[in-house]
Amino acid sequence: MGKFSVYMKNAAAEIFVRAEARGSFRKLPAFERDFLGEYPALAILQENFPAVREECLAMLEKRSIIPNIDTLSSETSSGIHAIAWKTFMFKSGEFIDENCALAPRTAALLRRIPGVYTAFFSILEPHQHIKPHWGYWKGFVRYHLGVVIPGNNAGKQCWIRINCEAQDRAHREEIEKGSKYYWTDGAAVLFDDTFLHEAANESDEVRAVLFLDVARKMPWHLSLLNRFFLALAHRNESVRKIRTNARITGGMG
Repeated sequence: MGKFSVYMKNAAAEIFVRAEARGSFRKLPAFERDFLGEYPALAILQENFPAVREECLAMLEKRSIIPNIDTLSSETSSGIHAIAWKTFMFKSGEFIDENCALAPRTAALLRRIPGVYTAFFSILEPHQHIKPHWGYWKGFVRYHLGVVIPGNNAGKQCWIRINCEAQDRAHREEIEKGSKYYWTDGAAVLFDDTFLHEAANESDEVRAVLFLDVARKMPWHLSLLNRFFLALAHRNESVRKIRTNARITGGMG
């Protein structure tokens, strides 16, 4: 990413951080479970959960050819990603048609939801931990739908933890003060990826969730600015590379 693009990204991120601090849009709690009033289109995924789960299970049977997240681009290969974490990606700025053809019912549902910029099955192998980190873009809200959760999480071994008050980037240990959410099959949650968070699959089986980044509800002038910067970002060479590397072109037969 060029110096100008980095500058623009950082400047835009600061605009949204300050707007949230002023109360221009609502700060999310650690986990938002009652979100359909603001994001009603997301209801379609839970309503069609059996179809989503069936296609995800089919992908898991062939997951050896699904790329690890650290192979998508150099910008996604930091230490938090150096684990057995795979992504069957439907969309990164643009839909990836080859992948969508392999899970067509889920892809068709995603195409009906406005404001989705990123969508994939997030596949975490057994005994994996995603280290505490902060996300990068306040203009998104993140959606997780539990799709394949070992034992429906009866043992509480699959979780994500968020500390929405930990702002100091030097203090990752403050994640211990955060709140945990335990995924279950067919249940969905919304959260702010820019808060300090970590996740784990402590079970003996693979875990999969449907992972979306959705444009955040904001006042109209901030929404326009958000769309403008996201349009620029998703035309960037680094994002085009993600789409290329996420593409599955064979071997699923």
